[in-house]
This record gives sequence, structure tokens and C-alpha cells, in this order.
Amino acid sequence: MNITDTARSFIPVGIAVLTVSDTRNLEDDRSGQTLADRIVEAGHRLTARDIVTDDREKIAAVVKGWSDDPDIDVIITTGGTGFTGRDVTPEAITPLFEKHMDGFSAVFHRISYDKIGTSTIQSRATGGVINATYVFVLPGSPGACKDAWDGILRQQLDYRHMPCNFIEIMPRLDEHLRRGKK
Repeated sequence: MNITDTARSFIPVGIAVLTVSDTRNLEDDRSGQTLADRIVEAGHRLTARDIVTDDREKIAAVVKGWSDDPDIDVIITTGGTGFTGRDVTPEAITPLFEKHMDGFSAVFHRISYDKIGTSTIQSRATGGVINATYVFVLPGSPGACKDAWDGILRQQLDYRHMPCNFIEIMPRLDEHLRRGKK
């Protein structure tokens, strides 16, 4: 059951988009642009956008740096989730996760299956939390970015979405740090 509680006000958040690619630049990055357009259309702030090569250390450094930025609440990466030798985005980011979001991957694959069938198993899309920042690791195709945004993130990043959403629990993501680790 998905409803929008119109009595609640929309709360815009800061979202950064990182494209992982050895071949793209900002002018021809269709996946990153797809996400950027949808973020702004939804009423959120596109707080950062960049492209980095398929290099574990570079990917991790950008994501870690962005997770330390108080203006960035959400990081979405696109690219590098396949099985080739250059696909290293999950390896770069998942060790940084304080919490893994297994449900994100499951729902993403469910949505993707309806569009591309069993080919969805070739993606290692994932999600988690780093430093009280939501992080979503998406495949590098515009279609996959549309599926993730339209089918999951648009609703979960809207405070009005009921019965629950990511925004309402955002203030509690770092409570373990404020109370001390247990």
C-alpha cells in the first residue's frame, strides 16, 4: 500500500550523483543525467555530480568525502556493478557501509526483472548507509537508473510517502554515534 499524505510537507534533501566510467564525460553521461533530471524534477537539491574511473580507491574516496559533507544526504552511483574485471563499484563502496540495505537490491531486481527478465542477475545493485548518508549503487544504464528512481527512490525519498520512508528516519541514522557505539 503506497499513499501520499498530502497533509505532510515535502522535505527536499541534498543528493549527489557519481558516475563510474572509464569512457564517459559529463556531456555524454546519459545515466548520470537521467538521475540528475529526476532528482531536480522531484524537488530535491542536486548537491554534487561527478565522474570517476573504475578504480576502487577513487570511487571510495569520492563516496567517503561526500558522506562527510553535511549538505549531502544521499549518494547515488551509476556504473561498475557488473561482472567484468573493471566493474568494482560494489567492492569500493560496500566495505564503507555501516548498514547494508538488502531490501533495496531485492526490490530493484524485482522491478528490473519485469523489464529485462533474467538479465537482471548481471547487476550487483546495492544500498546502505555510510556516515548517516544513504548510498545507492546502481547499474550504468539509463534504464536501470530510471527503474531505481521511479520504482524505489522517488517514493522512499519523499517524506509524504506512507506508510514509511527514508526521510522520516534520517535524523536517527547516526544515533549510535551520538550515544557511543555499542
